[in-house]
Amino acid sequence: MAKLPLVGLTLDAEQPGGYSKYPWYALRQNYTAAVAAAGGLAVALPHDPGLAAAYLDRLDALIVTGGAFDVDPALYGDAERHGTVALKAGRTAAEMALLQGALARNMPVLGICGGEQLLAVALGGTLIQHIPDAVVGALAHEQTTPHDQPGHPVKILPGTLLHKIVGTDVMQVNTSHHQAVRDAGRARVNALAADGVIEGIEDDAYKFCLGVQWHPEYLIDAGDARIFAALIEAAQ
Repeated sequence: MAKLPLVGLTLDAEQPGGYSKYPWYALRQNYTAAVAAAGGLAVALPHDPGLAAAYLDRLDALIVTGGAFDVDPALYGDAERHGTVALKAGRTAAEMALLQGALARNMPVLGICGGEQLLAVALGGTLIQHIPDAVVGALAHEQTTPHDQPGHPVKILPGTLLHKIVGTDVMQVNTSHHQAVRDAGRARVNALAADGVIEGIEDDAYKFCLGVQWHPEYLIDAGDARIFAALIEAAQ
């Protein structure tokens, strides 16, 4: 049996309450299930920037997951912080260390939702802090329906790695974000919503460097599973 690529997934972090009286990590099961279905072996990555290099030395690919928090605007040069912005500084520091280390190693990287936004920042980009205040006629990017159902379509731009992977011009995706990429920096935009909001980025300077604004681990569109399969293929 061929060795399964080892894929690190970043964790969310919660304060005491609910599951535990002490601080705890969290990760939805569908992240690891999607990796397993694509032929990978998922492992969880605690928030310790000092251990990022040691973890990366053992990994074959990195997935930076999403969560209900935001990237610190100071990281992309914004002096002002919108009132809706919520930070998890420890998580962001660990994820940035992992991202920068993975890119330096040319390790396959997939950023999902907030992970796509952090990837954009790591590649020199900037973010929209609150879509309703910045985009005229914006779609409802925080859907009220269950996240295992599509929220809106996205256009997949021709000639991109994402288009090659999913094999279609349009995908139906879920949507759960109030921020988005404003400028992709060194990266290339590969997907757009109908209101012009950036829904995906990539950087062909690396072996596999892809970010999507939606949550493909829910496997809503046929292209979602193809994204995970492409990551695993790149990690072999």
